[in-house]
Amino acid sequence: MRIVYHLGAHCTDEDRLVRCLLKNRAVLAEQGIIVPSPTRYRKLMRDTAVQLRGGTATVENQALILDQIMEEAEAERLILSWDSFLSFPAWVIRGSLYAAAGERIRAFTRIFPDIDTEFHLAIRNPATFLPALQSKVLAKGHEDILRGVDPVELRWSTAIEEILARNPGVPMTIWCDEETPLIWPEVLQAVSGHAPGTDLVDNDEVLAMIMSDIGLARMRTYIAEHPPESVAQRRRVATAFLERFARADRVEVEVDMPGWTHEVVAEMTHRYLEDVEYIRQMPGVTLIEA
Repeated sequence: MRIVYHLGAHCTDEDRLVRCLLKNRAVLAEQGIIVPSPTRYRKLMRDTAVQLRGGTATVENQALILDQIMEEAEAERLILSWDSFLSFPAWVIRGSLYAAAGERIRAFTRIFPDIDTEFHLAIRNPATFLPALQSKVLAKGHEDILRGVDPVELRWSTAIEEILARNPGVPMTIWCDEETPLIWPEVLQAVSGHAPGTDLVDNDEVLAMIMSDIGLARMRTYIAEHPPESVAQRRRVATAFLERFARADRVEVEVDMPGWTHEVVAEMTHRYLEDVEYIRQMPGVTLIEA
């Protein structure tokens, strides 16, 4: 068995990935891919990691925990998804992005130390990620997480390097949230590991968020009449329909943060693109790109 950890991050897919896989759990189960409800494992995994205090679970405890997570007797892949595997929102920024991510993820993987593991993570331009995260945290009554922080200096690669260092040999798949509408089927396939040609329902849900209903209906009709012969062709079709039917209010993100000039936002975006290029070259990392 292999355990697949979908790590979020916060303010990216907002559980759309796990909801989509849950809708397809029957067809995935036929391939040995188990998608349990998050209510079966999120609190359980957190509490277990705390109780272990950095230690590893015994074989007996591992079996008991698996029995609580999944009803099936066996699985090829077990999908666990939670953006707070990395951190709770209020503690995302502690000098850097997800500074404790490596330690936290290692604590979770030590629950099942002998089971093969892989990680999956969406990253997002800090220029839009930080305002979204700030809004989420303030809505919960927490303090300003950006006080005293230089947003230009924050890097996703720092957290990714820490996760890989604390979990050597574990493969990691990364994608940019901004590209998700065009690569969503590939993201779903990478996480679930389902066989090519598997028909998943709602695999265009993310695209539907930024395209008008008329445009989406026309695109679906076009694809039904002219099935794409490759991933690249499907993306070209989606891009063409987005150019005509994109919802401007969903595509264009306005950044309005105190003290953030256009120059600051532009520099953050430039540094983000540089960081993505650096991440692309990391050993053990696969980058899904549009």
